[in-house]
Amino acid sequence: MLRSSRQSAFASRRTTGRAPLRRPGAVGSAGGGGVGSHPLCRVDENAQLHAYERTVKDAFDGIVPILKEISALQHEADFVGQAQRIARQKLGFELPGEILEGAWVEQLDMRRLFAWCVFQTYRRFCDDFFANDPLASADAAGFDAFLQACGFHTLDISPCADGRLAHVVRYVLRLPHRSVRRKSYAGALFDIENSIEKWVETEMLRYREGRPNLADAPTRYLKAVVYHYSSVDPEHEGCAAHGSDTQKAAQAGLDRLNGFREAVENSFCCGASIDLLLVGLDTDTDAIRVHLPDGEGDLSLDRYVDALELYRDTRSMSAGEAIATVTAALQGAAPESAEGMQQLVARLLANNISQIVYVKNAHGEHYPDIGHAERFIGAGVGFEEIQLRNLMYFAYLNTVEEATPDTDVGIKIFRGLNVAHGLPVPIVVRFDYHSKVPGARDRAVKRCARVAGALTARYAELAEKGLLHILQLVRDCTADSAVEVLACTVNAGGQAGAH
Repeated sequence: MLRSSRQSAFASRRTTGRAPLRRPGAVGSAGGGGVGSHPLCRVDENAQLHAYERTVKDAFDGIVPILKEISALQHEADFVGQAQRIARQKLGFELPGEILEGAWVEQLDMRRLFAWCVFQTYRRFCDDFFANDPLASADAAGFDAFLQACGFHTLDISPCADGRLAHVVRYVLRLPHRSVRRKSYAGALFDIENSIEKWVETEMLRYREGRPNLADAPTRYLKAVVYHYSSVDPEHEGCAAHGSDTQKAAQAGLDRLNGFREAVENSFCCGASIDLLLVGLDTDTDAIRVHLPDGEGDLSLDRYVDALELYRDTRSMSAGEAIATVTAALQGAAPESAEGMQQLVARLLANNISQIVYVKNAHGEHYPDIGHAERFIGAGVGFEEIQLRNLMYFAYLNTVEEATPDTDVGIKIFRGLNVAHGLPVPIVVRFDYHSKVPGARDRAVKRCARVAGALTARYAELAEKGLLHILQLVRDCTADSAVEVLACTVNAGGQAGAH
């Protein structure tokens, strides 16, 4: 057992400020060359992805030092004008005039300004993502055909909602984000009923419209779970939902996968159309280990192939020799596994080697921020654009009540990241909708208002002190539409981040 893209509008503005000290991952080196190298490493893609990550995170992490600069000027005669000039130059947007103009009466409300800047920065990042596709993948055009050639028509991934896994699709696995379904849950404990609904929807599209292929094509629905662990501090920085117990996290993911397959078999008598895959992610190095199914499609926690071991074993080989070694490792670990499954997993492992090199070159042997270092909380349904590690803590929900554990965990995290330093918890409440469905937008708007109200009530002691601010958004996900601002607690007009 073995253990290219376009220059975006957002990228045109970069801040030089450093992140707060609690987020050491924000100050990694910007260089593309370094200690890590490998014949399978996609150097150009690494450079593209690194430039994007640094641009986005630098924008968020520049907020605090820039606001400190502005705060030092609040008793100057031309404070408002100076503050706005600094904001336009270094943040790329203006600050709310009513907050600045009241600074002569009492202390400048830095908490409101901080929340405003986080929300506005998120808006700009989000708009750029949908307008310019900065994470476009060179593999996108051929990926669907490759997936089908492997015997699958859909790849549905459920990672843990931990912000350290938000980049699992585009960075860790190096897959085209538009070609993969991703829905995150605390502890990777995905909703079986929701997954069944998605499976039914997928099969109906195949039957009625031939998308992504015809219903009689010999392909299957592939459901994957990504659990996580920490190699640097396994007892404290693993998955909180499972008490940082790697075995429990992996077993819970396996149980949920088996439950999903059994539910489909019991309900539709077609279990052969469901395949399963279990992936473990070391959030310190971004190395994966993939648990392969046997000839019957069953997974085992003891049967896996480790990408970091393969990276070390193949560093001095040619690219062809490295691929052959990866293939041999898969065949040795699970000789009865279907050929198509082995082909897909071989691609995932080869892709992940690029990410291992990525981390080594930018940060060394592991990320400096091995724990939580998210910049804001996202709650609701959507957030396709979040493809970066430790940018957002995500709580998937329709109501606060059904996701109380997830939201409570998020608030607990931000009590340490922000509240302990006098900064508020920024929460983006968002619900995406399909405009082709009558009344969908109105329902999304009502969900936003209901969830925002429930969050304010549940965490009233923070809200009353100005230590919790909420931005409400909706988005038509039928096309690459921009997000629509509904309301915000920062300003009376409720339009934080509005253009």
